[in-house]
Amino acid sequence: MAVGPAATTGPSEGFQHLVDPNRKWYSNRRLIVLHAWLVLLLITSSTNGYDGSLMNSLQSMNTWKDFFNNPQGGTLGLLNAIQNIGSLAGYPFAPYLSDGIGRRPSIWIGAVFMLAGAALQTGCMNINQFIGARFLLGFGLSIASNAAPMLVTEVAYPTYRPQFSSLYNTLWYSGNIIASWTAFGTSKISNEWSWRIPSLLQAIPSVFQFFLIWFVPESPRWLVSKGKDSQALRILAYYHADGDDQDPLVQYEFEEIKTAIRIDQESDQANQTTAKKNVGWKALVATKGNRKRMLIIVAIAWFSQWSGNGLVSYYLNKVFDTIGITDTSIQLLITGILAIWNLFWAVFASFQVDRWGRRFLFITSAVGMLVFFTLQTVCSAQYAIHQTQAAAHAVIAFIFLFYAFYDLAFTPLIVSYTLEILPYSLRAKGFNVFNLTISIALIFNQYVNPIALKNIGWKYYIVYCAWIAFEVVFLWFFIVETKNRTLEETAALFDGEDLQQIHQATARVSEVRHEDYDEKSSDAELKV
Repeated sequence: MAVGPAATTGPSEGFQHLVDPNRKWYSNRRLIVLHAWLVLLLITSSTNGYDGSLMNSLQSMNTWKDFFNNPQGGTLGLLNAIQNIGSLAGYPFAPYLSDGIGRRPSIWIGAVFMLAGAALQTGCMNINQFIGARFLLGFGLSIASNAAPMLVTEVAYPTYRPQFSSLYNTLWYSGNIIASWTAFGTSKISNEWSWRIPSLLQAIPSVFQFFLIWFVPESPRWLVSKGKDSQALRILAYYHADGDDQDPLVQYEFEEIKTAIRIDQESDQANQTTAKKNVGWKALVATKGNRKRMLIIVAIAWFSQWSGNGLVSYYLNKVFDTIGITDTSIQLLITGILAIWNLFWAVFASFQVDRWGRRFLFITSAVGMLVFFTLQTVCSAQYAIHQTQAAAHAVIAFIFLFYAFYDLAFTPLIVSYTLEILPYSLRAKGFNVFNLTISIALIFNQYVNPIALKNIGWKYYIVYCAWIAFEVVFLWFFIVETKNRTLEETAALFDGEDLQQIHQATARVSEVRHEDYDEKSSDAELKV
């Protein structure tokens, strides 16, 4: 496949002229309230980051290792993998809950399971209870993390959607930072509360979601799919136009949503004999456009966990051991600093997605990762062979530089890009496949990485160098640019006829400029 598809999908002129230039996120009260609710959804990712980082930190604590008799090998692999195994168990239910009962109830159900898991992990008395707690956390997280980013994407104000949807996965690092520095502080406690306190704090995001999720607006897309058009229009008007349901932008969004969902439903009715072609699991690979979507989605999901970052994310202490840094305090300190570094670069990239474009960020990210992971491999080899201290210090520097490039795309974009290229009817199921792929990649990493590091040490890094080189080639040929488009337009890029129908449906509204609408409204008020 040539690079052509990325070059032929130029920016849309559909909605930018409909945006009220005076409606800013910092000055409009209803946008401020909407963004507060979006933050409540974004912290689902913080819970995920907290849990992943917490296990990394606990493995550096002597009190944790002593309490659980210093788990090694397969037991340690299971402790790290069980949360993802729990996620695997939740995946069959997640899309049906999100599409069936709605985004908000699904998040609440996920929060209930995560609260139960955090409580059990805090009070556990043996390793089996600890494993069960992490299973519950993974199960609840799979349900909540299916619905939360979709709700962010589907309810956000159009001009701020790319940034907020990119911030979703970025805030993984906020949980990472809190866990890293909490564990660094509690590691000074000489009893088992050194690891129980961080386990307890893991419940905080779920507590907020348990009590506040019902105040968050439901997805207008979900409401339209259930025939609740008037309620969907009311939500769009309230948050996107201060209650004016005739605002050009609101009407444009409303027409796009109705048309996109109507296309899916009509296609479904025309293909009843093929078992709901456009909404069932087979639909994910039923058309050329959908097959291309799923190839990209599965690839970036796998790349996000198989670019060498898995060695650092869950086994950083083992990496430290290979380069001679064995002091617990130093290990935890570096982990905490790395988390802040990662958050900075990921947030920075989140606000560049519509300026620099998804394609540029993905390719730049992969090339940078290849360069600095290769240098990390060389320096790890130098330390292993010659015990050179300068090489050990260089490894730490290259880990930081590697993550700066990783965070340009594979933190902020993997969730937002996946959600925006999927049409509404396939969004929950397609996103579930994305999460499933990540879980499989994580489980593979968590079982294989410690064994490989133990047996062949730095030579294992060479495998990742070759793999990242493949990633660069794949991203160059397959990533399609999507900047400056609405959610429906972006999803329809892969289905030319659908995109044409959407443009036709919004043609009447798109001819109106917002300043013309303001003048017309003012004239009407004067006549009254």
